[in-house]
Amino acid sequence: MQESLVNSSFKYCEEIAKKHYENFPVASLLLPKQKRKYVYAIYAFARAADDFADEPGIEGGKEKRLVLLDEWGAKLKDSYNGKMYDPIFIALNRTVNDCKLPVEPLENLLKAFKQDVVKSRYKTFDEVLDYCTNSANPVGSLVLMIFGSQDEEFFKYSDKICTALQLTNLWQDVAVDMAIDRVYLPEEDLNKFGYSYGELFEKKHNENFKKLMEYEVERTQKIFDEGKKLIEMTAEKKSLRELSKELKLTWLGGTKILNKIKEIDYNVFSKRPKISSTDKLKIFIKSRSV
Repeated sequence: MQESLVNSSFKYCEEIAKKHYENFPVASLLLPKQKRKYVYAIYAFARAADDFADEPGIEGGKEKRLVLLDEWGAKLKDSYNGKMYDPIFIALNRTVNDCKLPVEPLENLLKAFKQDVVKSRYKTFDEVLDYCTNSANPVGSLVLMIFGSQDEEFFKYSDKICTALQLTNLWQDVAVDMAIDRVYLPEEDLNKFGYSYGELFEKKHNENFKKLMEYEVERTQKIFDEGKKLIEMTAEKKSLRELSKELKLTWLGGTKILNKIKEIDYNVFSKRPKISSTDKLKIFIKSRSV
């Protein structure tokens, strides 16, 4: 395949990554330039699938969304066999070949997007953690593999950080998800703190809700803390030192969001907690040293 087409495909994926809002830029400048393009390709693949699951304007309801995700999955398998239909899969094909990435983590991401289509309530926290196993953890594993790491211990701590990031995003976006009738707060936790779905959809910010959110934030911080060891482990390996800086950036960003939720007294109904430009600059500078 012509290198110009491959390069333009990577550029296309980069543009997708840069135009979507995230807590932090996807593949920041802390990553080596030659690695960034691979992360952009994975992001673009996941972003398109996420849009099939969530974006308004798709006619045909849940059935159509599932069909689109199945078709995306079929294109993924084709790309592993050398058949590429669009820029995203051209870039992804080069990424999986250069970095020797297995298909399973990418397929697991699609399982999570399908789950978003068909499941809108979670009875237990364990169910939410199972969702994170597919929705977030594969990304960390893929990034480690892009840097040539196949260490199971690294994957274990990466899963902790990715799970905590996903949980943080869920608590940050309680109101956003409610707008599409999706609730990730576990029913067992609502019951534990005497808070109901009715009160949730009335956006009642009472003491019970604050205690519920404080509980979720605190245990999410604990998972972040459990994963922090990965930053130290990668810093000790010369080949992973730059990745360690990116991990520190991600870790600091996620924990900052949790602190922002605390600062607004857990009222995620009235304001979406997010990191300011000043916060981002401070965290970026702090992440450069590991």
